[in-house]
Amino acid sequence: MERTICCVDIGTSKICAVVAKVNRSGDIEVLGKSMKPCDCVKKGVIVDIDEASSIIKSCISEIRAIKNVQINSAYVNIMGAHVSIISNRSSVDTSTSNHEISQEDIERVLSRVEDLEFPKDRQIIDVVPRQYILDGCDEIVDPLGMTGMKLEVEADIIAGKITSVQNIIKSMKKADMEVEGIIVESLAIGELALTPQEKDIGVVLIDIGGGITNISVFKNKKIVFFDSLPVGGDHISNDISIGLRIPFNEAEKLKREYELALTSLIKNDHEITVNDVNDNKKKDIKVSEVVEIIEARVHEIFSLCKNVLDKNQVLDSFNGNVVLAGGGISYVDGNMQLAYEVFELPARVAYHKIPGISKPEFLTCVGTVRYVASRLKLSKNESETENKVSNKSRPKFAFLKKIYKFFTGLF
Repeated sequence: MERTICCVDIGTSKICAVVAKVNRSGDIEVLGKSMKPCDCVKKGVIVDIDEASSIIKSCISEIRAIKNVQINSAYVNIMGAHVSIISNRSSVDTSTSNHEISQEDIERVLSRVEDLEFPKDRQIIDVVPRQYILDGCDEIVDPLGMTGMKLEVEADIIAGKITSVQNIIKSMKKADMEVEGIIVESLAIGELALTPQEKDIGVVLIDIGGGITNISVFKNKKIVFFDSLPVGGDHISNDISIGLRIPFNEAEKLKREYELALTSLIKNDHEITVNDVNDNKKKDIKVSEVVEIIEARVHEIFSLCKNVLDKNQVLDSFNGNVVLAGGGISYVDGNMQLAYEVFELPARVAYHKIPGISKPEFLTCVGTVRYVASRLKLSKNESETENKVSNKSRPKFAFLKKIYKFFTGLF
């Protein structure tokens, strides 16, 4: 029994789409993927819906053409800077001690846990149960079918900025795609990039994209802090362009060609011939000149992240490690050493073993696939879904009905 899931990642410098099959064991088989550059997102917010929808449609069309997969809907990421997460607890009483917990009981307790007041510019987009408690017995993942008198739930209530959520849904609708759910990017990446032990003991996830760096901290198996900074891999390329007076596209090429963030790792400091940004002529620079700029900017990004964590006292008595992710930095050799130098914590680069996916730019999409699969809890009774992604073929997250009900009047 398998389920087919489509995910779209709308980033600062690119838009990705992945369609994958997930079996009951959680193994992912990528059916198709596509990535296109974009310039329609600023600071994590879609500022050009027409361009975003056009690129989304292009990505989906490419996958359809290659794999002959029908795709009508998808899950979409939202950056942590545009959501609030509040932990809450609620309970409901059942009739008798031998009462069997039904789906209706679960929906009642989840409905009560959502009873919170948020600022007017935010709307609930997800409810993530952390644990159920039945007659005092905790750490229950799924109480359905169990017996008891009092059912409680501890959950994270996620509310998104109305403008951000509205622009995501509008962009998808203009691309002729329905939104099955809006997933917090940090939760999706954490599902794939972090181990259960790291989430329990404590881990700082630094996800560096093209223009945004997301900072998330997990502890005791839940996300306890998240924030973002308006800097990313594109700023490294921009620094190289300005510092060496070369075109931006050539700076980006050099950054990816040498993939070094420490001058001490240079084995051959040879000269490179590049184009001058103003003069119609070429000039020679050394590899070390490029790497010095990369090292300085990466060190600065890590330092800014640590300042945010220190300001919020997140690292007080912290004994975990740092995990680096994202296409803006994860491929650069030397980043772990710089992270250790700045955070004074063990550091590693996020890795995953997903056949057909090698580029770190797809990490959010594939992480979303796994996150959605784990949330939907594949059932033995579900019929096999073959090469079709449709909102009618499987249940959506319960919260999605509220999204559509709330946002219908905004379009």
